[in-house]
Amino acid sequence: MQTLQTGDKAPLFTLQDQNDNAVSLSDFAGKRVLVYFYPKAMTPGCTVQAQNLRDIKAQLDDKEVVVLGISPDPVKRLTKFAERDQLNFTLLSDEDHAVADAFGVWGPKKFMGREFDGIHRLSFLIGPDGTIEQFINKFKTKDHHEVVLGLLG
Repeated sequence: MQTLQTGDKAPLFTLQDQNDNAVSLSDFAGKRVLVYFYPKAMTPGCTVQAQNLRDIKAQLDDKEVVVLGISPDPVKRLTKFAERDQLNFTLLSDEDHAVADAFGVWGPKKFMGREFDGIHRLSFLIGPDGTIEQFINKFKTKDHHEVVLGLLG
């Protein structure tokens, strides 16, 4: 697993969102984009992380930052997640984990003594020029939003 780092060019991608619309990173050219990868919609940690990002949307809007949450969940699960938690940002389905692979966030994990391949909970703040401004890997699900705001200044 070769994870992209600060200064790397973000790979371009197009994925289906929670409304089954195609969304491309290039749609946000000229804007800052927080791309955050999470393992599974509607699980406790992923829910807390998403709700906290939902709750700071006004602050992110003030900083002109767009949020894209990416997981390997199918679109239908993302629809339920967005509706259940009244999420106010875009969730993207990466079922074949091609985008996760491109960012270097798909790889071996351990959970409860079991080893498997999956998404590592990592985030990338992408600048208006498509370059990764910040690789965010030191956070807990409950304080991810605070770390993001701290980096935005």
